[in-house]
Amino acid sequence: QVQLVESGGESVQAGGSLRLSCVASGATQDIGCMGWFRQVPGLEREGIGSIDSDGITTYADSLKARFTISQDNAKKILYLQMNSLKPEDTAAYYCAVGFFRITGIQALRELSYNYWGQGTQVTVS
Repeated sequence: QVQLVESGGESVQAGGSLRLSCVASGATQDIGCMGWFRQVPGLEREGIGSIDSDGITTYADSLKARFTISQDNAKKILYLQMNSLKPEDTAAYYCAVGFFRITGIQALRELSYNYWGQGTQVTVS
């Protein structure tokens, strides 16, 4: 099993930046891909992007200009740098891990992931 703990969510002014972190523990040697998702109450969870164990990233087209995913592979920490934040970025942000290396559209789908964190709230006003 893999445990995931997100942090870094907070309230921020529009135009500001935030960096979210996700620390993975447990069976991290099995991780093939780590991803970020977000969800607004009442809507489906939206894939933001991912990074696989070789460092290959995938992004949702609508977000790649402002969001950057990186990882500290040794420490098993996943990061999401968010710039030029907008009120519509307000959501709960989740990290997830999957056992397979995936890229492209599959990396933006919930079903590609096996474990999820509890989420961290980002509010942009």
